[in-house]
Amino acid sequence: MKKNLVRKLKMLPAIVALAGGGALVAPGTAAAADNPYERGPDPTEQLIESARGPFATAQTRVSSLSVTGFGGGVIYYPTDTSQGTFGAVAISPGFTADWTSLDWLGPRLASHGFVVIGIDTITRLDQPDSRGRQLLAALDYLTQRSSVRSRVDASRLAVAGHSMGGGGSLEAAKSRTSLKAAIPLAPWNLDKTWPEVVTPTMIFGGELDTVAPVSTHAIPFYNSLTNAREKAYLEIDNGSHFFPNVSNTLVAKYMISWLKRYVDNDTRYEQFLCPVPDDRGLSDSRGTCPGS
Repeated sequence: MKKNLVRKLKMLPAIVALAGGGALVAPGTAAAADNPYERGPDPTEQLIESARGPFATAQTRVSSLSVTGFGGGVIYYPTDTSQGTFGAVAISPGFTADWTSLDWLGPRLASHGFVVIGIDTITRLDQPDSRGRQLLAALDYLTQRSSVRSRVDASRLAVAGHSMGGGGSLEAAKSRTSLKAAIPLAPWNLDKTWPEVVTPTMIFGGELDTVAPVSTHAIPFYNSLTNAREKAYLEIDNGSHFFPNVSNTLVAKYMISWLKRYVDNDTRYEQFLCPVPDDRGLSDSRGTCPGS
C-alpha cells in the first residue's frame, strides 16, 4: 500500500518522501518526466539575459539556388544530439533588408535549444503576405530537406519577423494554425485585424516608431488577437522602428521565454511572463498571463 502511495506521489510536481529511505524527489522532477520537450537547465534571470545560453551552436548557409519559396538564409542549431530533437523558428527581415539585419538573434536563440532559420526574402521589396508564405516555405524546407532536419521536431514550429517580416509572421500564423508561437517585432501590415490567429503571439513595439507607429500597427494588432490562445504586447521604451536590428537583451529575454513556454511547453518559463512584465526598459506591457 505504501509503495502504491509513493508511486502516486512521484507524479506530483512537489517534494515527496520515498518509502523506507527518506530520499527526496526535487521539485519539477515529475514535471520534467511529463514534458519530453524540456531542454536545458532550470532557467534563471541571469541565464535568459546572457548573450549565450547553455547549448553550443553551429550554423550553415542555405543558398537561394537550393531552395524554392524563399530566398535562402542561415540555419543555426544546437550541436548537442543527446537530448533529442528541438523546436524551430523561422525569422524574416523587414522591407529592403536581408537576414544580416537580424542575425544576432540566430545564435542567441539557438543557444537556448532551438533550431533557427533566418531567411532572406525572394526580393527585398516583398510584402507581408509574401513574407508569410516564405516563412512557411522555410519551415517546410527546414523540416523536410535541410541538412539538420533530423534535429528538428516538425510538430513544434514558430515564426517571427521584423517590420513587414513581423506582419508576415502574423500572415503565417493566420495561414498555418498549427504553429506553436508567433513573435512580430515592430510589425507593419495594411491588415489591422487578426481574429483568425489562434497561435500564442507576443508582439513587440517601439515607443517612438515612426515607420509602423504602435498606435496604428502593433497595438491594434494585439487588440485584434481575440482568438489567440495567449497574447502579449511589450513596448520598448524610446524604441525606434529599428530596435530589433541591434542586440537587445529585453527582446531576447522575452523571445526565449515565449518560445520556451509555447514551443517547448516548458512551464518553468512562466515566471518570466506572468505577471505581465514591467521591466524598466518597457514603456507599455499588456498580456494574458500563461494559463490564466
